[in-house]
Amino acid sequence: MGASSSVKRAFKYRFYPTNVQAAELSRTFGCVRKVYNLALAARSEAWTARKERVGYGQTSALLTRWKKTTELAYLAEVSSVPLQQALRHVQAAFVAFWGKRARYPRFKSKRKSRASAEYTRSAFRYADGRLVLAKVAEPLDIVWSRPLPLGVEPSTVTVSRDSAGRWFVSLLCEDTPKPMTATTNAVGIDAGLSALVTLSTGQKIANPKHERRDRERLARAQRALSRKERGSSNRAKARVRVARIHARIADRRKDHLHKLTTRLVRENQTLVIEGLTVRNMLKSHSLARAITDAAWRELRRMLEYKTAWYGRELIIVDRWFPSSKLCSTCGAIAEAMPLNVREWTCESCGTTHDRDENAAINLLAAGLAVAACGAGVRPRRESSSRLGRSAAKQETSPARVGIPSL
Repeated sequence: MGASSSVKRAFKYRFYPTNVQAAELSRTFGCVRKVYNLALAARSEAWTARKERVGYGQTSALLTRWKKTTELAYLAEVSSVPLQQALRHVQAAFVAFWGKRARYPRFKSKRKSRASAEYTRSAFRYADGRLVLAKVAEPLDIVWSRPLPLGVEPSTVTVSRDSAGRWFVSLLCEDTPKPMTATTNAVGIDAGLSALVTLSTGQKIANPKHERRDRERLARAQRALSRKERGSSNRAKARVRVARIHARIADRRKDHLHKLTTRLVRENQTLVIEGLTVRNMLKSHSLARAITDAAWRELRRMLEYKTAWYGRELIIVDRWFPSSKLCSTCGAIAEAMPLNVREWTCESCGTTHDRDENAAINLLAAGLAVAACGAGVRPRRESSSRLGRSAAKQETSPARVGIPSL
């Protein structure tokens, strides 16, 4: 089955600005940040002092007045579109807060916040691979690492600069992903640390451990940064060196995940994963660094949007389903399964299991039950007595599937 509906896709490219372009875009980033903070302050003050809810319209009128003041006259020197987009971003942040989907909006920091500016269709020209932004005379020198879909025009352009000093442009387009070859394959996917993922087929994908590979290099750069005088140009250079190492780690991790998830989606019609609560797991100080490096949350995010794009099915099995403790041969549940146990033998049928492969097989079976019955997978538990009797072997009933927040 292939995907036929159009979706919004962002195509991100690196570009190399001239000195004039870099200066203009840096000035725009600063103005965007200033307008965002002014609007946030105005809305917060209005609510605190007068219990008045200020919307986008009022902040847009305020922006016009700010430009006419001596102190903020420089806001009129850059394109007005990114500034209006900053006001819309403030509005969206408050809508998310009121809807209890996010925390109260925070002010943007010059050093810690992402430097970016968003241009809508009226503020850029795109034709024949040449992109020209408002207030920037020459087209950007973009490295077209992949072509835009044929006949597609970007609706929004976002220019950004990361902490390593690299410049990027992201073009948001309406696109219809090309359908993938139909297949009937299904696979269970168990995420781990020793192996990044183990498939129900028995295949294990090694964990590259990108952060660990560059950990010594990163530590040296961070020690050098700590020795530099605060506020000095040498400290700024050292901070960029640290940021470049972090960027290298992140880029390699994302590249590996993209290749892995695309392969899984291409080869399988149905994919089943476990709904891990990564946020809670990161509270474990002994595992937090390894879990962050494995990027399970990003793995799941990529599987979610790629299966949606290409007409595949992704099933999320409830995190309480005992995939590791459940014998995939006879259905018995082991009493305990510490993380250091990588292989175990079922006391009921004598089958010896690889922990991760057994979990992947159980996840697949649970997911297929969900697909067939529309139910989920949640075990019925019998409480043990306070005297220490072990819990009896339980049957697992197909029960709920959901997508708990990661």
